[in-house]
Amino acid sequence: MYEQIKGLKELPTEEPLAPGHRLCPGCGASVVVRQVLLAAPKDTIVANATGCLEVSTALYPYSAWNRPWIHSAFENAAAVASGIEVGFKALSKRGEAKEHPIVVFGGDGGTYDIGFQALSGAFERGHRFLYVCYDNEAYMNTGIQRSGGTPRGAWTTTTQVGSARAGKLEAKKDLVSIVVAHHIPYAATASISHWRDLMTKVRKALSMDGPTFIHVMAPCTRGWRFDSAKTIRMSRLAVETRFFPLYEVEGGVYKITFPITSPKPVEEYLKLQGRYAHLFQPQNSAELELIKKEVDENYNHLQRLSQLTGQLYGPEAN
Repeated sequence: MYEQIKGLKELPTEEPLAPGHRLCPGCGASVVVRQVLLAAPKDTIVANATGCLEVSTALYPYSAWNRPWIHSAFENAAAVASGIEVGFKALSKRGEAKEHPIVVFGGDGGTYDIGFQALSGAFERGHRFLYVCYDNEAYMNTGIQRSGGTPRGAWTTTTQVGSARAGKLEAKKDLVSIVVAHHIPYAATASISHWRDLMTKVRKALSMDGPTFIHVMAPCTRGWRFDSAKTIRMSRLAVETRFFPLYEVEGGVYKITFPITSPKPVEEYLKLQGRYAHLFQPQNSAELELIKKEVDENYNHLQRLSQLTGQLYGPEAN
């Protein structure tokens, strides 16, 4: 059984990620790492895909990591974690070492796109580790190019805004649904603004016997174009407008873990970000309405899934 997070006093005081790293002020990824690792056991091993997080926390010969940590290429963090897990299992059987919790951190580029093949393979094989996607919704480390996690309508350096297009024309990939299709024990979304929800999900995920996945919103001040003091506010607005719903999928059952009964207007979230400034010009009003429609449809879909899967697979179905 996992231990639910009830308050800050039960968390360790030692920092898993030391100060002095080179991440930007207000970087959402650094907050993701701190919250995840404060909820995880101290002997957790971290595998880290190439990305903002890796290049800014481990500039040779320095490292900000206060946990055992290994850097991998963009595309193979899940494969590296698989090898670590199998290695410790073998050593444990020989009585030479004990098994350790394993957490993988990968950005949206290294998870949605470049690293998805390794992730899918590891999930299909059933390796026991928690994969955390810190989603800043673009390839921020290499210059703010669009990824499969970039939302519709967003400006990036490869989805320019002009007379021909209003930012990214395609919808954000539904990664959690793809992950759930692998029949893993647990998958969830989380936000750094709702830290208790996030940390409880981490503990639940690490208690599972098999691969687990948590998709965390990680606002990027440079790529999203907002004041670095507003990172947590940005995360909270994403939840409160239903732009980024918080839910989990356990044993096939969907559950919205932080229901939003009276959502704030989506415009409140979008207006704070320079990457969406063009949506409020008259010629792009149709694109803005499409985004708002998709937000409503996505949340309604989650509500239906929660009700249906609860009836089919939940305790009341027995």
